[in-house]
Amino acid sequence: QVQLVESGGGLVQAGGSLRLSCAASGRTSVDYTMGWFCQAPGKEREFVAAISWSGRRTYYADSVKGRFTISRDNAKNTVYLQMNSLKPEDTGVYYCAADIDLGMGTSESSYDYWGQGTQVTVSS
Repeated sequence: QVQLVESGGGLVQAGGSLRLSCAASGRTSVDYTMGWFCQAPGKEREFVAAISWSGRRTYYADSVKGRFTISRDNAKNTVYLQMNSLKPEDTGVYYCAADIDLGMGTSESSYDYWGQGTQVTVSS
């Protein structure tokens, strides 16, 4: 069992930055692919980024490429999402998730454990 807790969300103006963190407990996060998803108001949860267990492979949704960076510190069992040049359309609840099958999937069904989410609001 893995417990995931996100933090770092908040209110920011367009063009600003935020850094989200996701702390894992229980089984170590080292053996998991980790992903970030976003659920905007009135919309389904969508893939944002994923990182392999080694940290050497990353994958991003087209909408965030060049603006967001996913990283992990396995010694701290923590995954990060650095969000720069934020836009109002980035607003939503951001969830981190863990995939025990070590895939790099972009669908929710690929992930086995989920956090409770952290709210990000970008004002125009």
